[in-house]
Amino acid sequence: MRILLLFIAVCTHAADWPTYRGDDARSGVTLEQLNLPLQQSWIHQPLHAPRPAWRGPAKADLYNKQFKLKNRQLFDHAFHVIADGQSVYFGSSADDQIHCLKLSSGKKRWSYFTEGPVRFAPTLYEGNLFVGSDDGYAYCLSTEGKLVWKKMLSPREYRIVGNNRMISAWPLRTGILVKDGVAYAGAGMFPKEGVHIVAFDPKNGTDRWRTIQNSWPFQGYLLLSENRVYVPTGRSNPIVYNRNNGKFFRDLSGSSDTFTLIKWNGEPLPNPRQNSRVLGVFDEGNGDSFATFTGNHMIVADGKSYLHANGELSVLDRMRYLKLERDYKVQSAKREQLGKALAQLRKQKSPEAPKVQQQLILSGQALGEIQKGIDNCVLWKTPCNQSYAMILSGNMLFAGGNNEIVAYSANDGN
Repeated sequence: MRILLLFIAVCTHAADWPTYRGDDARSGVTLEQLNLPLQQSWIHQPLHAPRPAWRGPAKADLYNKQFKLKNRQLFDHAFHVIADGQSVYFGSSADDQIHCLKLSSGKKRWSYFTEGPVRFAPTLYEGNLFVGSDDGYAYCLSTEGKLVWKKMLSPREYRIVGNNRMISAWPLRTGILVKDGVAYAGAGMFPKEGVHIVAFDPKNGTDRWRTIQNSWPFQGYLLLSENRVYVPTGRSNPIVYNRNNGKFFRDLSGSSDTFTLIKWNGEPLPNPRQNSRVLGVFDEGNGDSFATFTGNHMIVADGKSYLHANGELSVLDRMRYLKLERDYKVQSAKREQLGKALAQLRKQKSPEAPKVQQQLILSGQALGEIQKGIDNCVLWKTPCNQSYAMILSGNMLFAGGNNEIVAYSANDGN
């Protein structure tokens, strides 16, 4: 955390970073190019380290028969910061406050207490700060730390012990996003009690719409597209709502840990193979396309996917990879049909059987060549133990971990 704030401090003339990963799509990308090596400007050491809700993964998911689980709840293992031209802001899961520091010096400007852990980064919108807390409230603060309004998103005031803290039975664990004059947040992680997704007026907190469901918990940063709200649900797949009216749309397919919105060139997208080891891509049919990935972080930019998983950072030629995945799917279907035809011809003792057998062999060889091409789509990879945050700034990748950040060249991983 200390080094993360140091990194932000040297960017005093850079573009604003108004929300987690920089924008409503959580892209993690900025065109700003930093001059390396960075020089120390200041250090801020919080009094308390983060107190994550989930310190490690469950030992097993017995219901779904999954074992050796990875920790997918890393959203609050660091104090993720946002910034404008004057200040740095972050929420604390340890002291339940929103903190503001001077960007130029790192000195404290103000802090504001909520009544529960603040596990998600604030969002800046039109001069105000929007924050969700485990106390069940959404807060709107001025950039001077004054309360503009606060709103209970839960149906009633009811506190329980959760994650060794006193929290609302409907904690806000999605962060708050604001787009086109509408704010969005989710409240609740106990489906039987009802879990709420709410759109409200950022000026006063008045509901625009509210949808309640009883199937999924809400845990993870919201993501917005032009027409949809995407809501992470912890270990389950994200679910999708209509931005305009809150109508449930669907849950995302697949079973990957990480997903991101991508822009596409209009070509049909291949459905990922069930055993695809790297990347899956889905077309939502409404102008939204998603990439999914089994790992910690993914950034999509300039035809490439930057991936972090299992202590390794890698870069994938996404466009070539998706074309080869499409070719693999076509060739695999062809090989399956040839196999069925060969079985039938052998049963009939047809003289055409050897010819089809040769075609089957050639099809298998073609699949092997396509798979080699897919494997070669990984442009580079390098060890990387910084698993809590990742952004792309110009041609540099920055990865954040325990008490450090590391910069990698996006071109070659050095």
